[in-house]
Amino acid sequence: MKSLIPGTKWIIASMALMLATAGAAFAQEKIQLAILLDTSNSMDGLIGQAKAQLWKIVNELARSKRHGVHPALEVALYEYGNDGLEESDGYIRMVSNLTTDLDKISAELFKLTTNGGSEYCGMVIDRAVDSLSWSRSNDVLKVIYIAGNEPFTQGPVVYRASDSRAIRKGIIVNTIFCGPFDEGVSTFWKDGADRADGRYMSINQDEDVVTITTPFDKEIVRLGDELNGTYVGYGSRGEELKSRQAAQDSNAASMGAAAPVERSVAKAQGAYSNSGWDLVDALQNKAVSLGALKDEDLPAPMRKMTLPEKEKYIQGLGARRAELQEKINAANEKRRVYVAQEMKKNAQVNTLGQAILSSVKEEAAKKGFIIE
Repeated sequence: MKSLIPGTKWIIASMALMLATAGAAFAQEKIQLAILLDTSNSMDGLIGQAKAQLWKIVNELARSKRHGVHPALEVALYEYGNDGLEESDGYIRMVSNLTTDLDKISAELFKLTTNGGSEYCGMVIDRAVDSLSWSRSNDVLKVIYIAGNEPFTQGPVVYRASDSRAIRKGIIVNTIFCGPFDEGVSTFWKDGADRADGRYMSINQDEDVVTITTPFDKEIVRLGDELNGTYVGYGSRGEELKSRQAAQDSNAASMGAAAPVERSVAKAQGAYSNSGWDLVDALQNKAVSLGALKDEDLPAPMRKMTLPEKEKYIQGLGARRAELQEKINAANEKRRVYVAQEMKKNAQVNTLGQAILSSVKEEAAKKGFIIE
C-alpha cells in the first residue's frame, strides 16, 4: 500500500476528533426542568394536576429534537410554603435534584401533602438556582416553573435578585399564579416572570383535568403493562426499583383515564431510561458490563446462566421491548390525531400541565429544539 501524503494522517486524525466531538455534543442534547410547587393548605388541586399531567408533559418534551437527536430530560422538584417543613429552611424542601429517573419524580409527587403556610417565592427560586445540578452549557434549555397563590414578594429574599441570579446562569423563570390573571399581576407574579425572560400564566388549580378517551387507550395501557416484563433489576436496589415502576403505573391509574395512557406512552420514549437499575437500559447505554456483574447483583433466574446465555437473554428482552415500544408509538400517533380532533370540540381549561407545555415549547424553539 502506498504511504499517505505527508500531513494526511494529521488531517484524518483531526477530522476524526471533530466528528467525535460533534457526536458527543449531539449526545448531550438536554432539557432541564425544575418544578416548584406551593404545598400550602389551598394547593391540593395544584398537586392533583401535577400528578395527573406529569407524563403528558414528559411525552411532549420527549418528542422534541435538536440536530436530529432527542434530548435527555432531567426533572427536579421542590415544595415550598408548607408549615410541616423546617422554618429555618424557609418552609422549603428539595424533593428531588435534577434527574432522568422519572419514576422517582412520580413517586415523590404522590407523597406530597399540603399544610400551612408561608410561601417565600424569592427564596425558593434562589434555592433552586443555587442547589440544583444545572448544566453550565448555554445550549441546554434550563427552565424553572413556580406555581402558587400568595404575593410574590413574601419572605426574606427579594425575588428580583433571585431572577437576576437565574438569568446569569441561563435559567428562565416562568410563573404560574393559581387564581385570577389580574390578581397575579398585582401581586407581582408577572413581574417575577418578566425579569427572568419567562412567561406569566394563571390557572385555576381546582379545575379538573379534561380527559379525552380514545379507541386506542386500552391497547396502549396493555402494551405498557407488557413492557414491565422486559425490565431486569440488577444491583442492591434492582428489585425494589422494579417494584416502584409498577407502583407508578398504579399511581397513574388513580388519576383518571388519560394518565395511565400517557405513562405507557412515556415508557416507550428515550427520555424514560432506567440505567441505574434495569439491565437492558444499562447495557444499551454502556453503564455496566454484564461480565463484570457478580451473580448476587443479578436476579435469581440469571445466576446459573453462562455469560453467553446472559447476553442472549438480555438481547431477547431488549428486542421484545423495542417491538412493544414501536407498537405503543404507532397506536399513540393515531391517538394524538383523535385527541386533537376532539379538543377542537371542547373548550380547554387552564391547568398546570397546559401552562407548562404552552410556554416550554416556545422556549425550546428559541434554543433550536424542534417539537413535532
